[in-house]
Amino acid sequence: MIPAIDPSVVSGAGGAGGLGGEWQIQGVPDVPQAELLTPGVDGAQAGGGEGFGSMLANEIGKLSELQTHAAEAGQALATGTATDPVSAVVAVEKAQLAMQFAGQIRTRGAEALSEIFRTQI
Repeated sequence: MIPAIDPSVVSGAGGAGGLGGEWQIQGVPDVPQAELLTPGVDGAQAGGGEGFGSMLANEIGKLSELQTHAAEAGQALATGTATDPVSAVVAVEKAQLAMQFAGQIRTRGAEALSEIFRTQI
């Protein structure tokens, strides 16, 4: 069973960031709609942006960094060397949420690919 997560802790709602309870997904670039509709050469976005493959590799690298940071924070918490236990727990929760999100994206991508293969022409 997955424990309940307080959104105010994860997103910083009500804190100095002034998020006002809104969720933010870090690491996802804000791409204007015009760039999404006008791909450049070799699938890269217009305006010198990065392609889908490099963006995906970049996000997987960020996921790996989150997992590594969470493992280090968990180890520090277990050994008693953590200076701020709350930040260690938050790091582990962020890593858990990021991994669940990546798993959902993988599942949806596999379902979409299978649907494409089932499409009759």
